[in-house]
Amino acid sequence: MTFWLLAPLMVAAALGILFVRKAVHAALLLAVVMISLAVLYAVLEAPFLFAVQIIVYTGAILMLFLFVMMLIGVDASDSVVETIPGQRVMAVVLGLLFGSVLVIGLSQVTLGTVVGLEEANAGGNVEGIANILFSKYVFAFEATSALLITAVLGAMVLAHRERLAPKPGQAALAAQRLRDYAEHGKPLGPLPSPGVYARHNAVDTPALLPDGTAAESSINRVLAARGTVRSAPALADDIDDVRRQLTSLDRSDDPTERPGTTGRSGAAANTEEDLK
Repeated sequence: MTFWLLAPLMVAAALGILFVRKAVHAALLLAVVMISLAVLYAVLEAPFLFAVQIIVYTGAILMLFLFVMMLIGVDASDSVVETIPGQRVMAVVLGLLFGSVLVIGLSQVTLGTVVGLEEANAGGNVEGIANILFSKYVFAFEATSALLITAVLGAMVLAHRERLAPKPGQAALAAQRLRDYAEHGKPLGPLPSPGVYARHNAVDTPALLPDGTAAESSINRVLAARGTVRSAPALADDIDDVRRQLTSLDRSDDPTERPGTTGRSGAAANTEEDLK
């Protein structure tokens, strides 16, 4: 029942990988195929293959695909310049040869007697897989490993970009930084991060200049757009208002400042009258 539910889904997702235009959608469809295949392994009582399919292929290789797409950008245009002369002709010839090998190999396959899962996993699922891979199918296993290495090298060659200008060295970068400082006033060193000269290393606490004002290069653009950034001199008036309010509150709490009293003598007189 599980096979008949997942098989059409896997075929549809595999065809979608070939026909979708965006690489992110192709990667997500590939995840559907891999996870469905892992479920089929679990149904066939192959826990080792189930774990490898989830951890290695779905968890590692597919995430590597997504990281590479995030680095190069999903909207990056592919280069049509051939880095290797005649690589398209070689690709067509090697593809035809590989297809011929597959057709010949499948035509010579002989199916033996089908055994049950209990007999196949009699010594353990991991031991059974190792025995098959490194004894009966060792040549196919090694050929697959060589094919994977070739695919990795081919991906590196195809993803290579020709550099039109030599890579600038440290001296050239320093000279360019000096020119930017002289022409555009850009700082020579790195931009100050928030809170370098303040009490808190936070986004809402910019770096302070010697005169107490905030360094504009360390102010978050979102806070500046909201208009919530205020420098220390701008807060001086508010501080004076707070001090005046505190002073007035202190005077109202002082009994010598209450109406009807005149300092120490007045307070003493009131006390004598209360005693009488």
